[in-house]
Amino acid sequence: MELISKSGRKRTRGLTTYRKDYGSLRKQVIRFDSPADIEGTGLLSLEKEDAGTEQFLYLPALRRTRRIVSSQKDHRFVNTDFTFEDMERRPVEDSEHCITGQEKIDGADCRTLESRPGKEAGSQYSMIKSWVAKKTNVPLLTRYYDKKGKLIKEYRVMKLENIQGIWTETEVVMDDLIKKHKTIMRIRKIVYDTNLQDNIFTRQNLENR
Repeated sequence: MELISKSGRKRTRGLTTYRKDYGSLRKQVIRFDSPADIEGTGLLSLEKEDAGTEQFLYLPALRRTRRIVSSQKDHRFVNTDFTFEDMERRPVEDSEHCITGQEKIDGADCRTLESRPGKEAGSQYSMIKSWVAKKTNVPLLTRYYDKKGKLIKEYRVMKLENIQGIWTETEVVMDDLIKKHKTIMRIRKIVYDTNLQDNIFTRQNLENR
């Protein structure tokens, strides 16, 4: 992970992610490995049947885990350009969706999809517009609009690879258009179907540092 400020100052972080799908539900742990000031910090995300996603942030300096409540979903995840809401998968039924056209993104044929979260979703966005590649069904470009309809962020897939038969975003960038700050994520290594143990995705394991 690389954080780039408006002035061009760069900060680099290393992290490891574990993810396991349970049918239509998903559990995920993100753990920072470096540098020292963020090492050990972790985020646990647990999707619940008909109950959204629970998120728990572990901060080594405080030696405790805190649950991310709905009023904090628009907060930045450890000073990146991703909010806690961005770190969740959005239930399809929480928004109204409309395919509005077709365009090319970096030579790929895409459908343009406009998604407007309903009030019950509690989203910080009024609309999310995505350019979804026809070949892979992966959004190659996503734009986020605030409650006033202003474009505030842009997410772009810079590199897409087929790994073990799965189309995988191996380099992405989230660009905060207001703060002129961006976060770049690059995957150095990824392996699928590794039979991860269930106890990885617990608060106890999150705090076990």
